[in-house]
Amino acid sequence: MAMLELNLQKKLLSSSGVMNLDIQLNLGRGELLGLFGDSGAGKTTLLRMLAGLTVPDHGRIVVDGVCWFDSEKKIMVPPQQRSIGFVFQDYALFPNMSVRANLAYALHSKDPHRDALIDQLLNATGLTALQDQLPAQLSGGQQQRVALARALIRKPQLLLLDEPLSALDLTMRLRLQHELQKLHQDFSLTTILVSHDIGEVFKLADKVQVVEQGRVVRSGTPAQVFLQQRLAGQLNLRAQILAIRREEVVFILSLLVGQDIVEIIASQDEIDDVKIGDYISISTKAFSPLIFKSQDYS
Repeated sequence: MAMLELNLQKKLLSSSGVMNLDIQLNLGRGELLGLFGDSGAGKTTLLRMLAGLTVPDHGRIVVDGVCWFDSEKKIMVPPQQRSIGFVFQDYALFPNMSVRANLAYALHSKDPHRDALIDQLLNATGLTALQDQLPAQLSGGQQQRVALARALIRKPQLLLLDEPLSALDLTMRLRLQHELQKLHQDFSLTTILVSHDIGEVFKLADKVQVVEQGRVVRSGTPAQVFLQQRLAGQLNLRAQILAIRREEVVFILSLLVGQDIVEIIASQDEIDDVKIGDYISISTKAFSPLIFKSQDYS
C-alpha cells in the first residue's frame, strides 16, 4: 500500500488566466519524489494543500492509511495535526531566536527526549558549533541547514521541500544536495521536492513528475522522464537570453547556460519571436564532443 495517496483538484488564477489544477499521485514509504516544471504550474500549491495551508476544491489525501482531507466526507485535518516538515525557499526562521531555539520551538515543550533530539539534529546537520547564533549571523547555506533541521525535528511522516536550494550559489547548492540526500536516507524520510534543476532532481529523486498547467504530463524515474525525451546524437540546452546585438548581417545572442555565459550567432528569422529575458532551447550535433573533467563541487 502506498504511504501517500492523493487526488486533488483546485481552480487557480495564473498569469495566463484560470488554471484547473488536477493531480493524482502515489508515493511509497522512504521515496523521494521530484516535482519539476515551470513557475506557476501548481507545484507549490500542491505542497500547501498537503500541509493544510491551502484547501482543495475537491479530492482526497490519505497518509499512511489516515485520511487528511476528503471533500465528499467533509474531512479537513488542520495543519497542526498533520505530521509535516515544510522547508520554504526563504527559510522562514525566527530572527530573534538562536539556532537551538528555532529547533526547540518546533518540538513539544514536554517531550522527554527534547534535548537529545535537538543535539542529534545539530550534529547531523553540522550546526553544533553554531547553535547559539542568530539567523542573521549565519550564511545562506547555514540558514538552510537550520530550516532542514527544524523540519526534521519532529520526525514527520512527510517532508515537503519547496525549492529549498534555489537561492544558493552552485558550490553550496551541490554540498547541501549531498547533505539532504544523506539526511533523507539516515532518517528514512518520505519526501516531495519541488525543483527547477534537472541535475538536482537526477541526484536526489527516486521518481519525478513533470507538472504543466496544473497537470502531470510525464512521470517515471529521472532517466525515464528526461533522457528518453532527448534525440540521439544531439545536445540540447536550455538558456536565458541576456543580450542581443547586431553585427553586420547576423545577430549575436549572449546566453546564460547554467552558470556560464556563452555567445551564439543567430539569423533574423531566429530572433523574430524572442527578446531579452526569454528562455530558449539550443540544439547542436554532439556525435564527437570534447569532454574534460571539471571542478568537483561535491
